[in-house]
Amino acid sequence: MDVVPTFQPPRFWRNPHLQTIWPLLCRPRRGPTLTRQRLELNDGDFIDLDWLTRPQPNAPLLLLIHGLEGNADSHYIRRMLLLAQQQALAVVVMHQRSCSGEPNRLLRSYHSGASDDLGLVVAAINQQYPHNPLWAAGYSLGGNQLAKYLGEQGRHSGIERAAVVSPPLDLAACAERMKAGFSRVYQRRLLKQMQQKTVQKLAMFPEFQLAQPVAQLNTFYRFDDAITAPTNGFVDAPDYYRRASGKAYVAQIQTPTLLLHALDDPFMTTAVVPEHHSEAVTLELHPLGGHVGFIAGGWPWAPQFYLEPRLLRFFQQQQ
Repeated sequence: MDVVPTFQPPRFWRNPHLQTIWPLLCRPRRGPTLTRQRLELNDGDFIDLDWLTRPQPNAPLLLLIHGLEGNADSHYIRRMLLLAQQQALAVVVMHQRSCSGEPNRLLRSYHSGASDDLGLVVAAINQQYPHNPLWAAGYSLGGNQLAKYLGEQGRHSGIERAAVVSPPLDLAACAERMKAGFSRVYQRRLLKQMQQKTVQKLAMFPEFQLAQPVAQLNTFYRFDDAITAPTNGFVDAPDYYRRASGKAYVAQIQTPTLLLHALDDPFMTTAVVPEHHSEAVTLELHPLGGHVGFIAGGWPWAPQFYLEPRLLRFFQQQQ
């Protein structure tokens, strides 16, 4: 199902870079207190979960999956946590490997197509709370992971309802887009964090040799070709982009899912928009909104957001 766009920000908020950057700059100063749970994995690694509250019997539980170099303090996660706290909704945040404040133990880390890690988390939650409906919201990289996982699992996802926000469903197109114009600023900022982690990881695994210094991996393509692909079982960057992109899986999704995206997203092109999707997917494309932005109005020091209330309305439609 396609939804007619209803998000129309006033003129001041129509710049895609303002929509993308300002939510980070005006992130809520304090988030709620979270309780950590560590999942020990069979491969010797771990995934950290941060709980807002545990669910009451038979009550829904919301799983949040952050994006590239995100965590429970990311602006979009913190805003959702605060809104959920107001509504007494139980929430758990999945941290990607290496993103919880502690390096992971293996050479592999996380990547856009790591739906296997998401599957482990979903299985663990359903085992702990088998009678609680599980909802899931994935943002950016986490949205691509979620779309891929849902498509792979079909009717056996273990998730009752899902939301996919600003997902890079065509990774090759996104990597190319990030090399152009102002998008290079976002690329540089994210790569700096990724390079720092890589230097630490190489110190842990000196047997992994790079053909060039980490500092020269200054585009997503170069980084993915030299680091992401070989450490995660892919041949090279094109192989990684092809196998990890979630676009091909959207038509196979059987879980009721909201796919929400802004066409002016500076991280992407229209190549990420799926040509086909299953009847379970509600495709909501907006002309404006930036990348995980969707500021609906308000003053600069107190913006009003469309995203979080929209996701909760979708989750609660058939509660």
